[in-house]
Amino acid sequence: MESAARPATSPAAPPSPPVRTRRRALAAVGTGLTVLGVLGAGVLTGFAPQVRLDDAVSRALYAGDDRSVLVGGLLEVLTTPGVTWFRVLVFLPALVWLARRRVWRTLAWVVVAVLGIGPLTTGLKELVGRARPAFENGGLTYESLSYPSGHSSGIATLVTVGLVLAWPRLSARGRRVAVVAGVALAVLVGLTRMWLGVHFLSDVVGGLSLGVAWSLTVALVARGLPGGAGALPSRGAAR
Repeated sequence: MESAARPATSPAAPPSPPVRTRRRALAAVGTGLTVLGVLGAGVLTGFAPQVRLDDAVSRALYAGDDRSVLVGGLLEVLTTPGVTWFRVLVFLPALVWLARRRVWRTLAWVVVAVLGIGPLTTGLKELVGRARPAFENGGLTYESLSYPSGHSSGIATLVTVGLVLAWPRLSARGRRVAVVAGVALAVLVGLTRMWLGVHFLSDVVGGLSLGVAWSLTVALVARGLPGGAGALPSRGAAR
């Protein structure tokens, strides 16, 4: 008597992040894009309340054309985490570690997020076409455009990708510390752009919103959110 044929088994689908996690990420993406779009529209149309607020905040926070070399140098150091080379330098050890473990999906989305924010921000700058603040030792020293702030989108990307990547490996206390530290760093870099007189408030807020929305979008597409196929395993779990 012939044995019954075994039913064919289909390969298991890659795991997806929990529904609650995806919903929160989608809400954050939607909020970020909304803020980016509303502020961008305000810049394009010259929305008077936004323009007045930008001007007032810029004048209040600007460190001045006659600031000392020491103050200028300190601000340049504090603003550095927003530049591309700094993001690459920070994530390089993680990328090497991921490559050695052959975690290619995770490696891919991190690289796309970290390197893609620069060209995306530049494209939006060209689309909006906003001039920088007209400070002699600030915005007038730059030839590039102002909205959104590239340093702000860059630091928001660094913080968001870092949090998403490390979240499964952190304890509850570690997560709280990481969130507070990340938000503080992003706010600091945003403030330095206004202290240096090279960006308006809406440039900074728009850049931060763009960085968060972009990073979470890439993570969503690649299933890189905690619990997904592109995420690191939880602490103590085998990969």
